[in-house]
Amino acid sequence: MLKAIILDDEPRGGRLLSHKLQLFAADIELLTVFNDPFTALKEIGRYQPDVLFLDVEMPGMNGFQFLERLAGFQFEVIFTTAYDAYTLDALRLSVVDYLLKPIGEDDLRQAIGRLKKRMERKNVQALNTPDRFSRKRLSLATAEGIYLIEKTHIIRIEAMSNYCTFHLTGNKKIVVSKTLKEYEAQLAGDTFIRVNRSSMININFITRYRKGNGGTLEMADGMEIEVSPQKKDELMALLFDPS
Repeated sequence: MLKAIILDDEPRGGRLLSHKLQLFAADIELLTVFNDPFTALKEIGRYQPDVLFLDVEMPGMNGFQFLERLAGFQFEVIFTTAYDAYTLDALRLSVVDYLLKPIGEDDLRQAIGRLKKRMERKNVQALNTPDRFSRKRLSLATAEGIYLIEKTHIIRIEAMSNYCTFHLTGNKKIVVSKTLKEYEAQLAGDTFIRVNRSSMININFITRYRKGNGGTLEMADGMEIEVSPQKKDELMALLFDPS
């Protein structure tokens, strides 16, 4: 079942769409409804939706600006609006659909049908990704596109709220809207370790370890990172027995 979120600054609009989505409860589970885009920016990361029903015209931040602020969002988007002036912009973003209010049942059914087909294609592509590719490279989705990076080029990952900054060799940085916890799972078994609440490092880029309660690491990019005392033993095991 697909997981959905609604963002509509008008509470009535959110309630109407919520009610209509109940007709498709076999396909769509509505997780929550946001009426404020700034609140949605802070909280949407913890829901991990498959699709966002997104209003275009909102005070303070329109739907396009909302997506820009999210940077590399992973979910699909269905725009909902009373205006048809943004159709071309929506197409450029390759959204699933662009629904005009008031949203009819048939239009919603067609949009959900397109969404299901798109999700099926994504799942097939994920299954067909060669294992050696996933072991050696990491895909990072941003607002500009998808970066495919060699894991060996990652020096460290720095977390802030629902964003992560990848610090790469060559002084390159890539910012994505995912939590550090998600990348812990993807990088498990490699030469990476989360050394504190906001930092994951590649042990191959450690240039020095200074002793202390947890200790401090000096990285190849010049950054000094404190090690949580709870992570010290795990780090020492990797450094002195990396096999």
